[in-house]
Amino acid sequence: MNRLPEPTPSAAATRSGPLTWVQQWHWFERTIPARRRVNPTPLADHCHVPPPATVADVHAALAALTARHEALRTTVDPLRPVQHVHRADWAPLPVDHLDVHAVDADTLDAATAALAARPIDPERNPPWRARVLLEAGRPRAVLLAAHHVVIDGWGLAVLINQLHDRLRGAGAPKEASQHPLDTIAAQAPERARAAEREWLTRLAGNPTGVLAPFGGTDDGAGRHRLQHRSAGTYDDLHRVARRHRVSPEVVVLAALAHDVATRTGELRFLASVVVSNRARAALRNSVGVRALTVPVQIDLRPGAAFCEVVASVAAASAAAYRHGQWRPAELVAAQARMDRRRGVVTVPTIEYNCYSWPRDYLVPGYLVPAPDTPPDGSATWIRSAPDEPCDTLYVDLGLDAGVVTLDVTVGDHLLDAGQAVALPVRLCAFLRALADGAECPVPARPRAPATAGWWRAPQGWVCPARVEEVLRGHPGVLDVTVAPSEDAAGEGEPHLVAHARTAPGVTPDELHRHVLDHLDEVPGIAAPARYVLSPAGPGSDRSYTPTTGAGTLRIPSRPPTTDAERALAAAVAAVAPGDPPDGSPDRPDAVDMNRCLADHGVTLVAVPRLLALLHQFGFTGIASDELAGTASLGHLATALEPSPPRAHRGGDTSP
Repeated sequence: MNRLPEPTPSAAATRSGPLTWVQQWHWFERTIPARRRVNPTPLADHCHVPPPATVADVHAALAALTARHEALRTTVDPLRPVQHVHRADWAPLPVDHLDVHAVDADTLDAATAALAARPIDPERNPPWRARVLLEAGRPRAVLLAAHHVVIDGWGLAVLINQLHDRLRGAGAPKEASQHPLDTIAAQAPERARAAEREWLTRLAGNPTGVLAPFGGTDDGAGRHRLQHRSAGTYDDLHRVARRHRVSPEVVVLAALAHDVATRTGELRFLASVVVSNRARAALRNSVGVRALTVPVQIDLRPGAAFCEVVASVAAASAAAYRHGQWRPAELVAAQARMDRRRGVVTVPTIEYNCYSWPRDYLVPGYLVPAPDTPPDGSATWIRSAPDEPCDTLYVDLGLDAGVVTLDVTVGDHLLDAGQAVALPVRLCAFLRALADGAECPVPARPRAPATAGWWRAPQGWVCPARVEEVLRGHPGVLDVTVAPSEDAAGEGEPHLVAHARTAPGVTPDELHRHVLDHLDEVPGIAAPARYVLSPAGPGSDRSYTPTTGAGTLRIPSRPPTTDAERALAAAVAAVAPGDPPDGSPDRPDAVDMNRCLADHGVTLVAVPRLLALLHQFGFTGIASDELAGTASLGHLATALEPSPPRAHRGGDTSP
């Protein structure tokens, strides 16, 4: 009874097939609550309507684009990574109209925000919608929103450009538009597995939280959003790019790497770079999801001039692009296993997007003019409402109409508001110096001291106070101190050691598992390498050193005990690959509740089915992004609660 039926495509579908390795992540991400998503869903942008085009011309252009691009008439299955392409006349054009007083910048921003706020149901309806802004009865602008599981940011730009071309009478591109289904057969599984190994190898050799010494406030409860625009930097950037014979995008990434090394003293770190994945001419007019993230390993040398830095970044970028075809579901599961084994969550230092998606509609807070705004551009920083802080520095680069646009998103525990504002201004000044001929060598030592309270552990930057706070949250822990010890584990280098006073019955295994369960929740924590316990009652001190390095901590297996745990175990057993003892629907007791979902071989593509099974068993309360982490099943089961009786909601919020 735990097996769900295979999806059956609609009678209007002309062909069906699996989602590509790039689409899988966005398909999974649509199950995450909207406020917790990393990528904007839906994407949105606009174009002006050139005179003398009419509303009928706009409708005709959108109908022609729907016939040309299969992505505009593609739906996805709610429980499995499957997509269905429908006939061109399958559904009415998702277009409406809005009368406005004037189509100015503020009106466009507000209208785009309103359109983006409307959810798109990619399971039953077209994965896009349009809105025509009418001024005195004449069309002045067309707003487009698209669901990320079917259309990416580059594809939305292609769609808008082709819409504008049709409205001004230009013909369609000569190249045919390719749908992601056209390339699935060409995927090489061995290349995908090689890419996964490459990614995990790079992550394993990098510290986490290297941006922690940048600064920020102590509480760090929110994130800052900043947009900086400069016309003068546009010329400086292209002068530097021509001098070093690399792309402007590589120059900006090299400048960011130089800044990180200058501020933190870290010379080896990871950048996660978004590329369009449309290098071939046949793909440049595709609106389907093809953009992906590649890991760029950056290695710098103290004293190296910028010419060496940019050459190193260019070489690392080229190497990373060759390993771009991995499978996100398997990758996330493998990374979760690695995180749990190492006791640390590894995150890239920089998230870098070479194509700046529209950002204005994402503004949830208020704008404040940035100080020292250069005369050739404008800068504002956006203080968002407190939410989950960013563990990484996000930088989006846009090169449009002779202006450099830098969008920065950063958590308050990494950069405070003033530091966030200063970052793009400092980058622009750095590019000006490079354009004027400066060599700008990498400093041998960081110019900014590390933030008080952070310590450089072998696993990366750690905040011992936050580790203490997590350990105090474990039942039976009366007091705890966490500090580095030179002789911990007998390895001759500092390791993190926890000294805890506990009630009788608390074991080091339980404390270690408790820290592992919070790896994804609290920035700056790592599992200590050694635990020293002092019972509150009579008895001597007890010490314990968990296995480190390539070994795996030996935590005794625990079967499910409560109704919620048994429901979760049954769902995991139903979707997990393999035979008992990995688990089966008839033997949920074979599922180890001390292990995370990835330890049982369950990947992201199975998470929607798992959530559906939990609902079928009468439980809810776990979000899909929580299942993708390193928390143990027993920890997750504590969040489960009985499902209230309600109808299936479907659409963007379905499991």
